[in-house]
Order: sequence, then structure tokens, then C-alpha cells
Amino acid sequence: MCSCNCSIQVTQVKCAKNLGIGVSTLAKWESQFRDNDGDIPVRGSGNYQSDDAKEIARLKRELRDAQDVLDVLKKAISILGKS
Repeated sequence: MCSCNCSIQVTQVKCAKNLGIGVSTLAKWESQFRDNDGDIPVRGSGNYQSDDAKEIARLKRELRDAQDVLDVLKKAISILGKS
């Protein structure tokens, strides 16, 4: 059963369907909730659990951007090389 703070208990399947998420995602959230003594670990929307997590997210964005630039350059080289 879904252990959310609502007055009606629903199954995990129905709860996940109502939220538009997978059952495994909901189960993972429930597990994290229980493991953290009811505290919800905040991630997303720029809220990070630590400065290290914030730095890791920044570096991942920077790496993704650099990879995108590299992909564009590779495509440009292949197009210009065919001329």
C-alpha cells in the first residue's frame, strides 16, 4: 500500500498511475522516505543536498554542453569535407 499522508490508502500501482510515474520510482521514493526517518531528500529545481552535489551537477552540465559542441563540430567537418 502507498503510505502517503492522505486519508485514503491506495495501491502503489494506482498511486504511481495517478502521479504519472513508474511503480519502481514510487517504491524507490518510499524507500528513501523510510531510510531518512521521514525526511524527504530534496533534489531538483536547483536544490542540492550538498555543495559537492551542486558541483557535480554543474560539471555534468558543462560536460554535456561540451559534448554537444563537439558533435556539431564533427558534423560540420564531415559536411565541409565532402565539398
